[in-house]
Amino acid sequence: MVPKFHSVYQLKILLRQAKPPIWRRVQVPEDITLSDLHQVIQLTMGWYNEHLYQFYANDVYYGEFDDLDVEDATKARLKDIAREKSRFTYEYDFGDSWVHQITVEKILPPEPQKAYPRCIGGKRACPPEDIGGIWGYYQFLEALKDLDHPMHEEFTEWYGEDFDPEEFDPKLADQQLECLQEKYS
Repeated sequence: MVPKFHSVYQLKILLRQAKPPIWRRVQVPEDITLSDLHQVIQLTMGWYNEHLYQFYANDVYYGEFDDLDVEDATKARLKDIAREKSRFTYEYDFGDSWVHQITVEKILPPEPQKAYPRCIGGKRACPPEDIGGIWGYYQFLEALKDLDHPMHEEFTEWYGEDFDPEEFDPKLADQQLECLQEKYS
């Protein structure tokens, strides 16, 4: 398997305001579109792509919605907006406002016999969809721990009791990316 691209961008995707930190480390082809990078983030974080998103880099917004001030994320490529050590922003769900800082940690040659994009690391479970942003997530965690919390029953009925905020499996996240790997191989 010989890749169609010359470089791989290693990205650290950090969910802002999450303490302890929630992050993913991925490697993606240099020519990945921002709309496909959005899919990478969705799949590795564990979200369901139910809301709008935007990237912000070099004073430009990129997304997939009709707005004269937003560039088309389906046409913008990572290699055109980012360099090694650069940072840019990804926001998902404008109501809950999940803001991520993306750092290009390094640019590498592709490894033979490896499929891209791929997830190579991360920490902690992603907050559930529609939980109310980072503050709603903190309330959710508090309510799950405390049987006497006024929201405990409501949250466990909605989500269940099996949410582990420390759980993240990079191998499982990497398997989720198989749907995009054929496109870039």
